[in-house]
This record gives sequence, C-alpha cells and structure tokens, in this order.
Amino acid sequence: MSGELVDRVRDRLIGTGDRPTPEALASAVRAESGGLLAETEVLSDVRMVQRELSGAGILEPLLDDPAVTDVLVTAPDEVWVDRGCGVQRAEIGFPDEESVRRLAQRLAVASGRRLDDAQPWADAWLPAPGGARAVRLHAVLPPVSARGTCICLRVLRRAANDLDTLRGGGAFGADLADVLREIVRCGLAFLVVGGTASGKTTLLAAMLGAVPERERIVCVEEAAELHPAHPHFVRLLTRPPNVEGTGEIGVADLVRQALRMRPDRLIVGEVRGPEVRELLGALNTGHDGGGGTLHANHAAEVPARMEALAAAAGLSRAALHSQLAAGVQVVLHVRRTPAGRVLAGIGVLGRVDGLVVVRDAWSVERGWEPAGRSRLAAELAARGGALPC
Repeated sequence: MSGELVDRVRDRLIGTGDRPTPEALASAVRAESGGLLAETEVLSDVRMVQRELSGAGILEPLLDDPAVTDVLVTAPDEVWVDRGCGVQRAEIGFPDEESVRRLAQRLAVASGRRLDDAQPWADAWLPAPGGARAVRLHAVLPPVSARGTCICLRVLRRAANDLDTLRGGGAFGADLADVLREIVRCGLAFLVVGGTASGKTTLLAAMLGAVPERERIVCVEEAAELHPAHPHFVRLLTRPPNVEGTGEIGVADLVRQALRMRPDRLIVGEVRGPEVRELLGALNTGHDGGGGTLHANHAAEVPARMEALAAAAGLSRAALHSQLAAGVQVVLHVRRTPAGRVLAGIGVLGRVDGLVVVRDAWSVERGWEPAGRSRLAAELAARGGALPC
C-alpha cells in the first residue's frame, strides 16, 4: 500500500468521522483505490492501514512507561512528560509540524473524532486494548494553537493498590490506615480531593477494597480506572457524543441508573458536573458509605467547589448545603510531593450558620486537631465504630 493511498484513506475516515473498524477501513480502501483491488489485496491493505492508524507512534514508549502520567507535545522538537515530579523534556521529537498534525488526526480518528481546519480541536478517550491503561486525548490545530499542533495525552492506569500497599509506600502511617478502614467499615460517606495526578483515584480504589465483601459497589466512571480488590464491583461507563453530536450518556444519567441496581455503595469516579445533584440525593436516601473524587486544592474548599457544580445542576445554595451536610461526613485530601503522593489531611463536615464547613481532624503538618478529631470520633460512634487512635 502506497503512502499516498494511506493518506487518502486517513483523510476519508477523518471526513466521515467513522471509527477505523475493519469494515470501515475496507470500505475506504476500496473507495480510494477505485475498486481495482482484489479481495486479498484489500485484506492486506486493511491490515497495513490498521497498523498505521493504531498506537501513538513515537509517543507509544512514553505511554508504556508505568511512571508517566502525561505526555505533552507543544512543537515538533518539544515533547514533555510528567512522571509525578513535574514536566520534563523527553529525548524524542518529530521530524516536522506535519508529522505532529498527522499523529493528532490519526489519534482523533481512532477515538471516533474529527480533527481538521473546520473542527480544530478534539477531546476524546483513546481505545485501550487490554484495559491496562486509559488515555485521554486533547489536540488543537493551528491557528488556534499559535505555535503549531498541540497534543496532550493523559495516562490513567488501573488503580488497584490496597491500603496496606499505600501504607508501605509511605502515603500514610499504620495508625491512619486503621482510621481509613474504620471510616469504610462504618459506612461514612467520603470525598477524596486533591489536584491533578495527586492520587485521588488510587486512594479511592484502596478504600473500596476495604468494603465488606457482602456489600455491592456500583461505580460510575468516564474511564475504567478503578479496579478495587472486591468481589462485587459493578462498573458503569459514560459514552461521549458521536460526530453528529448525539448518543451521549453522561455521568448524571448513569448515577440515576445505578440507583436502580441495588447498590450498597454508590461511587462516582469523579464528581465534576450536574451529577452532584443525583449523587447527593442518593447519599441522602439510605445509600451509606458512598463517595467519589473531586478536584480541590484543599479540604476546606470542598463546599465552594460543590456550590459551583450544584449551580450548574440547578440546585440552590441552601439545598446544596443541606444535602451536603446530611449526606457526606468525611473529606480526604491527597497531595503530590517530591517524595510521592501522600494523604495530607482528613476533614469532617459540619454546619455553621446554615452553611457547611470542613474542619481539619488530622493534617500531615499538625497531626490531630482536638475539635475535628472529636467530631470524627462522634460520627464513627454513631455507627457503632470507634476512632482507632
């Protein structure tokens, strides 16, 4: 198969927005070859173009590195990676701007998206053979990106560590591991908060592994990140819209479906939109011990962050604070440090003048705070538990 024909097949797929399935590839090969190929030649060319349209090219070794969380291309000779300690220059590069653009368009096609002059950006999840990792693609073409084509690949790997593994890695001490287990055992609802790549999903998966085996966990995610060591874990995945802008299944839709699946624990992998209304409603109607992750720089920022999300869902401030106070008891703050990802704080929710505030119960800098510690102990005691330390 000539390089010119490969380019024409690629352009046809980009133009139609078809996923590069064997059937779509075979149809495109026949159309671009003028129908002059025998079936054996079509099959051979389809296999070749599949190789051309799969993987991330020269970026693939970086994505395979288990330490890499992000791969960023800002120019042909500027490829950056983040291995948990900030971005660093990679020792690879592209020959020219056109090669970066071709890769961006190829990855967009592989995820069922369009990326061209008429639609100069794409945001999608790349296919993940084997399920060992999920990769989120964001690409922008010139002139929107002034210096040239930009590619951002966020690598999300299976979060399967248990609490003992995290403790052994220095994320927290043995006494705090016992506290986390007691929070889970007693069915306190919790949110894990932190910045990007701070370890929120890893801690959430570890805590779900501590859920009693007799309980059923139903989890809603955008990508299959959570893999807790639990025998009764049910996952629901969102679906993005197709190129016509239809067929989307969002987190809020799946939270409503999850409530009909007899969950003992309802988990939202990341609370980031209108689903906050459904999640808080569930946590206030007998579904103890649920939770999820939330982007926030500190536990104290959770009420303000939830207010912003609730406003987008049409939930009033008063209603949000009322449901948040009744439905969530604990906030766990994780942070990325030069030494690794650590549990930076444990907060408990309370109300002051009708509004929810988060009080520190424990922090890595100061240890236990008497008022917050007493509040956490009271929450555990109300459910037949006790603070282990």
